[in-house]
Amino acid sequence: MKINGIAALSAGLLGCGLSVPAFAQDAGQSSGEYQRTRIDLGVQFQPSYPGSDKLSPRPLFGVARATGDEPFAFEAPDESFGFALWRQRRLSFGFAVGLEGSRTAKDVGAALPKVGFTVEPGVFLQYETTPSTRLRGEIRRGIGGHDGWIGTVGGDYVARTNDDWLFSVGPRLTLADGNYQDAYFTVAPEDAAGAGLPTYDADGGLQAVGATASFLKQLSAHWGVYTYAKYDRLIGDPANSPLVREFGSRDQFSGGVALSYTFGG
Repeated sequence: MKINGIAALSAGLLGCGLSVPAFAQDAGQSSGEYQRTRIDLGVQFQPSYPGSDKLSPRPLFGVARATGDEPFAFEAPDESFGFALWRQRRLSFGFAVGLEGSRTAKDVGAALPKVGFTVEPGVFLQYETTPSTRLRGEIRRGIGGHDGWIGTVGGDYVARTNDDWLFSVGPRLTLADGNYQDAYFTVAPEDAAGAGLPTYDADGGLQAVGATASFLKQLSAHWGVYTYAKYDRLIGDPANSPLVREFGSRDQFSGGVALSYTFGG
């Protein structure tokens, strides 16, 4: 389970993912009797809110389990917390949930309405096209805060030598409905004068395109290092929002580094 935290525990966790470990082998297969656990702990920097030009430090924490000599399952650094409800060979479907921290007028630097902390329950669909590539899509609905729908579609190429090292890279596409876009990119008539911005109505549709890469290297039997980088470019109505032009940025960067410790077996 890879957890990408918000700035503080009270603000929630921004992006996290869970992959279900493989089932233990039969008792006669002694090589699969033991369990291994890997824990990652570090720091990352992510946009303070969608469209922000500032980065905020957040904890980076992860837990992964594996059975026997099986490699730890790959998890992209930006996938949401979740678990499979149905799995058929290389296709899986399951529950996903994201958490988005609040945005205040102080965060923006302009007199705009607060967007509260948001829980985003939803679902994911994942297909492993080959042993080294996969496609994954998520759709989530905000409860509280932005009260909108947000979806992500992405692919990953994974190169690895068991658990000695792993490198992944892949494209990303983000879409959102009108409620989500309004929360972060619209400037309502009643807010325009106080914020010193023209009115603007951001419609639903494409929000960003980008890419994510990660690298994990095992330094010894127990210790390793994990790092990732992500870039999103706002497009469509979010990119043209006066809020982004005056107080934010179309370029959205994220990145983090963590130490890992493996035990068991």
